[in-house]
Amino acid sequence: MAAPTTTEPSLAKSILGQIDLLVREAEESQKPLELDPLRGRLFELFVMADAADLVKEPKPGEPQENDLTAEVLCRNLAAQWNLTDAARESFASKTRLQPEHLSRMRLLWSVMRMWMEWTYAWQRWREFHQDEKRD
Repeated sequence: MAAPTTTEPSLAKSILGQIDLLVREAEESQKPLELDPLRGRLFELFVMADAADLVKEPKPGEPQENDLTAEVLCRNLAAQWNLTDAARESFASKTRLQPEHLSRMRLLWSVMRMWMEWTYAWQRWREFHQDEKRD
């Protein structure tokens, strides 16, 4: 039983790393994440995370590394890109975010919004498709 806890964190880290690369690609190409092919690739990562049960809130005692809910995913990316510190500094000094931080922040909001929408839709799928099975 110890095997899933040792492999899942590496899968979660791998997915997080792939999302990081995807967002950087969007930033460099100046293309929105909401359009294909970037959107499709991000959705594939979401499907992988969902299939591995990484998109739901972890139960007490489960490793936090396995949490790829929208909130935790974006918190980890923000920390990785130093957006958390940049936002604090901007707020404390009452200045605007630097352009590079603002660009990443916008991309992060896009990731979070899409991830939340997909999570919601995935969780409610059965509720809206039960009648189809009865036909």
